[in-house]
Amino acid sequence: MESVLSKYENQITIFADYLEEFPDTDDLVWILGKQHLLKTEKSKLLSDISARLWFTYRRKFSPIGGTGPSSDAGWGCMLRCGQMMLAQALICRHLGRDWNWEKQKEQPKEYQRILQCFLDRKDCCYSIHQMETAQMGVGEGKSIGEWFGPNTVAQVLKKLALFDEWNSLAVYVSMDNTVVIEDIKKMCRVLPLSTDTDGESPPDSLNASNHSKATSACCPAWKSLLLIVPLRLGINQINPVYVDAFKECFKMPQSLGALGGKPNNAYYFIGFLGDELIFLDPHTTQTFVDTEEDGTVDDQTFHCLQSPQRMNILNLDPSVALGFFCKEEKDFDNWCSLVQKEILKENLRMFELVQKHPSHWPPFVPPAKPEVTTTGAEFIDSTEQLEEFDLEEDFEILSV
Repeated sequence: MESVLSKYENQITIFADYLEEFPDTDDLVWILGKQHLLKTEKSKLLSDISARLWFTYRRKFSPIGGTGPSSDAGWGCMLRCGQMMLAQALICRHLGRDWNWEKQKEQPKEYQRILQCFLDRKDCCYSIHQMETAQMGVGEGKSIGEWFGPNTVAQVLKKLALFDEWNSLAVYVSMDNTVVIEDIKKMCRVLPLSTDTDGESPPDSLNASNHSKATSACCPAWKSLLLIVPLRLGINQINPVYVDAFKECFKMPQSLGALGGKPNNAYYFIGFLGDELIFLDPHTTQTFVDTEEDGTVDDQTFHCLQSPQRMNILNLDPSVALGFFCKEEKDFDNWCSLVQKEILKENLRMFELVQKHPSHWPPFVPPAKPEVTTTGAEFIDSTEQLEEFDLEEDFEILSV
């Protein structure tokens, strides 16, 4: 395995349709729900992009599974993109979308804790080790070192989040190009100050007796939502009819960007300029970074300080996964309104948003943490804990 991976150690993928320098234009640039005027706010734009956590190939970490690869070069790009999308959700949850990063400046403790969730160690909750173990459990026989698509990575994040008590995210991965409002609210609404029902969904409405027992905060609390919408926007290439709707998603304040790219080459798309998508590229191999003696992480290699790459949207592979973060219920309600206004107005819809759970679907059961004896980051020691999860990497092809 190591001999096969060694040739990828210094891989940096370059395509002729990638453009690095921003043009001199009056056009707006959209980055994860925020707009920048390129001509007058270029430094602010580059600062916003460099603040995103950047996860790339790493080498010299402890072998996955004890005897597996010690580098993910050549096969881990989609996992790294999934890490970037999730990290952006955690940044929004703990620090807010407007938080910014500055080189060699002391950062909030929450930032350091978020970063430690992704270190390449078995005991870190979203490490390459944990994601690979989860993939083996849900990936229908695929082995360590195989490449996975955006839908698979979305399912892996959904499973791993069940063990992450600090961030306490509800992860919803849509099925059949359909987002069901009823199911999401069932999953995200939790009764406050209740250890017995924490993580469970309350009924749609509380009766008078339950209402009086639910503390002064009479309404259910909201569990922060990571919403992932896997799609296939064409057969062999993206259908131009979806371009405008796809770009609209980057304008939404809830946007976490998109996972996608080229076959076997994944990228984390964070915005657009005109018809060019802006993305962070994980195809650079860096050395494993661990915590220092004081418990902090040197974060200099976790931010991309170079000008971001771009590619024409029509060169995008049609298999993608959109991401959104809704910290509060009002954020989700606002997202639903934006989808109805900007996405569902099209004759050929990119995806559907429905109020009620479709009657022909199996009943919706909010995902729950499996019964295990460990907690926190020390959670998956074998694939047996994940055998109950099913996974389909295939996408429903939208009408063209």
